[in-house]
Amino acid sequence: MNEKEEIIFRSIQKNPYISQQELAEILNLSRPTVANLISGLIRKGQILGKAYILNEAKQIICIGGANVDRKFYLKEDVQLGTSNPVCSTQSAGGVARNVAENLGRLGKDAVLLTVSGLDADWDAIRQASGAYMNLDYVTAFSGVATGSYTAVLEPNGNLHVALADMEAYDHLTPAVIAKNDALLSNASAIVADLNCPKETLSYLANAAEINQAPLILVPVSSPKMQRLPGDLSQVTWLICNRDESETYLGMAIETEADWKQAVEKWLALGIQNVVVTNGKLGAMAGNNAEGILHEPAIIVDEIRDVTGAGDAFCSAVIYAWLSGSPLRETIQAGSINAAKTLMSEYTVRQDLSASQLEKDLEELK
Repeated sequence: MNEKEEIIFRSIQKNPYISQQELAEILNLSRPTVANLISGLIRKGQILGKAYILNEAKQIICIGGANVDRKFYLKEDVQLGTSNPVCSTQSAGGVARNVAENLGRLGKDAVLLTVSGLDADWDAIRQASGAYMNLDYVTAFSGVATGSYTAVLEPNGNLHVALADMEAYDHLTPAVIAKNDALLSNASAIVADLNCPKETLSYLANAAEINQAPLILVPVSSPKMQRLPGDLSQVTWLICNRDESETYLGMAIETEADWKQAVEKWLALGIQNVVVTNGKLGAMAGNNAEGILHEPAIIVDEIRDVTGAGDAFCSAVIYAWLSGSPLRETIQAGSINAAKTLMSEYTVRQDLSASQLEKDLEELK
């Protein structure tokens, strides 16, 4: 055992009912980091059984994409048919993984449930992600390539083109999810992105209803909107953008009235809470209890990178809502986290914490 593991082991030995939060305060670490250290002790056989873990606070289960993000930054305006000078970076990404990291940095116990290959790309994701989320429920398949996302970004930071290899998630079947039913039964929330197959999303909707767990769906692109479950009455939150709404609802969103009508149509399908984002125009959100409201976007003077901003928005919305915030404050939390992420060169901003988000919201007010 290393020094941190030794401290955890001795602390549990003295008090088997000590909480992860208490251990986090002793070690000056985040609670998700402590949870991962405990999982390591279980794997090593130093702690027998998982009763200690199961008695902890309920976890947020994030299901879907965990990719290697490769970003190519154009130094000049793109020229087709020839090579273009770029600089490049590589980092861990994927909607579900990004949401889990955001939530982990915010102090929530996040679990990533996904599939991967047995390759160097997954090793890189695991190394970058382990401090912020539980990775014990990832299923690896031989002969499958870990998901990857390649983005070409213009000099102003806007996305020029993106390429996504997501075939791995065809293996994220209901059978894989069913092996983790015990995990879902104790979830404080289930967050799924639309990299999951349609039948898997339908399975999750039923599981959420049975276990009385909130189900939050996060689309990843307009073409994948067809994967939404047939019965949307089991969906607690849908956080999508204008294009995705236009595709699914079969309407054009050209005016503010259209935008509001899109939210109304989503609510009419049985979803409890809906957000439709619209770039620089902000977000339109609503539920039956609080009505429909428009929250303006936070203008960013210099965009460093657009990748991850949408996931940052979703994560802060989930965090604020689970913390009991009303609708407007919930959307404001998403907006400020997205804006701060746009100003960062990282997919998940490195200064994110619960206290920092609170400070950001105070500055916004």
